[in-house]
Amino acid sequence: MIGKRIGGRTYYYLAESARVDGEPRVVGQRYLGTAEEIAGALAGGGSAPGGARHRTFGDIAAVWGTLRRLDLVRRVDAVVGPQRAKTTLGLHLALAVLHRATAPGTALGEWWSGSAAQDLVRPRPPKAAVTTEAHWRALQRLTPERITAIETAIAEAVLDLLGDDGTSALAVDVPQFAAFTAADCTLPSACQDVLAGLGLVVTRDGAIPLSSRIYRREGGAAPTFGALAGELGERYPATGLTLVFHSGQAAQLDLGARSGFVGSLPLADHPELLTQPASLRRRVDPERFAGLTAIDTRAVVDGVRRRVILTHSATLHAAQSRAFADELSTAVRELDGLAAALAAGTHRGDRAQVRSEIARVTRGRRAERVLTTTLSGTHPGGLRLTWQVDQAAVTRLVDEFFGKQILVTDHDWPVAEVVTAYRARTHLESTFRWLTGPAAVGPRPRWEWTRHRIAVHTLVSVLAATVTHVMRREADNAGMNLSVGELLDQLCGIGETVLRYPSTGGRPRARRILTDRDPAQQALYELFGLAEFAPDQLSR
Repeated sequence: MIGKRIGGRTYYYLAESARVDGEPRVVGQRYLGTAEEIAGALAGGGSAPGGARHRTFGDIAAVWGTLRRLDLVRRVDAVVGPQRAKTTLGLHLALAVLHRATAPGTALGEWWSGSAAQDLVRPRPPKAAVTTEAHWRALQRLTPERITAIETAIAEAVLDLLGDDGTSALAVDVPQFAAFTAADCTLPSACQDVLAGLGLVVTRDGAIPLSSRIYRREGGAAPTFGALAGELGERYPATGLTLVFHSGQAAQLDLGARSGFVGSLPLADHPELLTQPASLRRRVDPERFAGLTAIDTRAVVDGVRRRVILTHSATLHAAQSRAFADELSTAVRELDGLAAALAAGTHRGDRAQVRSEIARVTRGRRAERVLTTTLSGTHPGGLRLTWQVDQAAVTRLVDEFFGKQILVTDHDWPVAEVVTAYRARTHLESTFRWLTGPAAVGPRPRWEWTRHRIAVHTLVSVLAATVTHVMRREADNAGMNLSVGELLDQLCGIGETVLRYPSTGGRPRARRILTDRDPAQQALYELFGLAEFAPDQLSR
C-alpha cells in the first residue's frame, strides 16, 4: 500500500508490483481512500454511494484490446515519423477507429466523455484532444501516401496474426459503401449526396480488409468490376487473389478466359440446374450454414465447362416466399381496384392506357409470372378486366427459384469454403452498414465532403472493419457464428456500473463494477481477455 499527499491529505492506494526488464515496477494501483475511510470500511461504516451511472464496457474493451494486438498506434506513428504533438497521429487514428466501431452514430467528444474508453485507453489523451474539431485537424495530416502506407502496415499486422491462414485473399466489390451528405444544406448544390463504392482485398479466412480503393458511383465514374479487380490485384500482388462477384457483374467478366474466381450466375441462365430434384442436394455444413444444401456439378459457362454449385437455403426460401406473398397480394389488390374502377365507369382511359396500367402493376415482379389478365371491350367506359392466378405457375416458381443460387468457380475448394468466399461480400456490406449507417454526415455547421475528407473517413471505416472482422473470425473459430453487428451487440451487454461516492474533504471517489454476464457474454469475456481491462486491473 502506498500513500499520496494531495492538498494536505493522504490518500492510500493498493499497489501491484512486478518486475519489468528485471527491475521492480508498480504496474497497477487501486484507490482505497483516506485513513478514516479505510477504518470506516473495515468497521462496516463505509459511506453509501451518492449516485450511479451505467455504460457499456465489453465492446470498447474488446476493440481496444484488438487494436493493441495489431499494434496500430505504433505502426501508424512509424509511418508518419517524428511528431511534436503530445497526442500522436497514431493515437488519434486509433481513437477514431475505436469510436467508429463502438459508437458510429455519436459525436466523438460526447462519446469520449461518457464512455469507458477514457478509463481503458493508455496513454490517456488530454480532453481537448478528443473533440471532433481536434480529431479532423489531426487527421488532416493523413496524406494519400500515408493512407496507403498505413493500410499496408496494418495488413502486415493482420497477416502476422493469421500466419499461414492469410496467404490467399479475395477481391470484393461493395458498391453500396456510403452516401456522403452535407451536415447543413444551405445551398441546393450542397444537399447532393456523394455516392461511393469500395473495392477491397480481404483475407479468405474471415474477410478481413487488407487494401481498399474507393470510387464515385454517380455520373458514369464507377469503374467496371473487371477494371477494379485488376487495380486491386496490382495494389495487393499476393499469390492466390480470388475474384468474388455477384450475378449482376457476371456479364462484365469473360469467365471462359479468367482464372481465380468465385461468383454467382443468373438463375435463368441455367434452367437445367433449377429442375434438379431436391433429393440430390446434400447438406453443406450444419454448424456453419444451417439449412443450406447443395449440388456440386458442372455446366458450360461462357463456352467453357466449369464447376458450378447449386445451393438451396431454407432461410432464403422462407424469406422469398414471404416477400412473394406480399408482392402477389399487392398486385391483386391493385388489379381489383382497376377492375372495379372500369366496371363503375370512373376510369375513362382508352384500351392502351388500361394496358399500360396493367403492365405497371405487374412489371418487374415475380407476380407477372403467375398472373393472367384479360381485358375485354374496345372503347372507354366499356372496358372490363378479369384476372386469375395460375397455381401451377406458382408451384413451378417456388420449387425452381426460391432459396436457390448458382455459384461458379475454378477452385477445387470444399463446397463450404466456396460458399464462405462468396458470402464475404455480404458480410462486408453488413459491417459497413453498421459502421457508416445510411449516410455519412459531417459535423455541423455545413460540411463539405472534399476528396481528402472522404479518403480519411474511408480509412477509418476500413480499419474499423479490419479490427471487427479480426474479432469476428476469432469468435467464429471459437464456435460463435455471429455477424459483426451481432458480436458487438453481445459485447455491449457486458456493462459497467460506476458508483460515485460523496467527497469527504478530498476529491470524490468512484468505484466501477461490471454487470453480471450470461454464458454467451462470459464466453466472449474470456475469448477477448477482457479481465485485463476489468476495473480491479486498472489504476485509480
